[in-house]
Amino acid sequence: MLTHEKQIKECEDALSRLKKQNESSDVWSDEEMIRLETRLEKLKAKVYSQLSPWERVTISRHPERPQSKDYIDHIVEGFEELHGDRLYRDDAAIIIGTGRIGGEKFMIIGQQKGKDTDSRLFRNFGMPHPEGYRKALRAMQLAEKFQIPVVCLIDTPGAYPGLAAEERGQGWAIAKNLMEMAHLKTPIIAILIGEGCSGGALGIGIADRVAMLEHSYYSVISPEGCASILWKDSTKNAEAAEQLKLTSDDLTKLEIVDHVIDEPLGGAHYDSQAVFQSVKEYITRENASLKQLPLETLLEERYNKFRKY
Repeated sequence: MLTHEKQIKECEDALSRLKKQNESSDVWSDEEMIRLETRLEKLKAKVYSQLSPWERVTISRHPERPQSKDYIDHIVEGFEELHGDRLYRDDAAIIIGTGRIGGEKFMIIGQQKGKDTDSRLFRNFGMPHPEGYRKALRAMQLAEKFQIPVVCLIDTPGAYPGLAAEERGQGWAIAKNLMEMAHLKTPIIAILIGEGCSGGALGIGIADRVAMLEHSYYSVISPEGCASILWKDSTKNAEAAEQLKLTSDDLTKLEIVDHVIDEPLGGAHYDSQAVFQSVKEYITRENASLKQLPLETLLEERYNKFRKY
């Protein structure tokens, strides 16, 4: 349970006990129960309207939050997964494949963290190796060849920082993606669905439209990493999150993201189906808009968008 949820959970548990008491004897009238439920909803609204940047980060990392594979399973029809970068191996931290969203064919690229110990180890906690970024680039180049729009689902604590990744050219792999995506001759839509940290996120984030879910975050470094560097104290993560301006509100004001997709009260994990539908509608709407642009205009606007960063 997240820290800001404790008061809500206590009220929910108390209300649940009262309802159970009422099953055997009508201690509380229907009107009183309705008033208590109304107070609970007001408490939720108050708590979630006053979230700190760090509390939003904790929501973006919630273990029950929908991940890329969940979006693929619920909004993509006929998904055909592709594997490998044709150079070294298949990186499970990135999923690529084709499928239809709203009747339109897309190339889907999603970062996947995993949900239990085994799957997290298999997915390397959503931290791609160089071959993961090369795999993503392979998918983008296929999409360009067959004139298929690209959808990137961003959710990573960062690219894998280990020695093996550096030996295989982690920095070069990400830089290559930035360069290639800048002039990829097909529409690209990127959506931050959870964590969007550092070059690990930007490696699949150069897009014509960049959106983020309300409680996702996008930052050059994690709050813990920032606190360790600036104050030599990783416990100052809340202060770092405040300074980094990493929330959807901040990034909209800074014109880093184009659109914020609302989440249910409490986060995407409280009503995943509603979030899946919102994301699907955003993709179909923006794709229809991007299809109307001449290719030269599309590329020029994408270039200028990231020059402003």
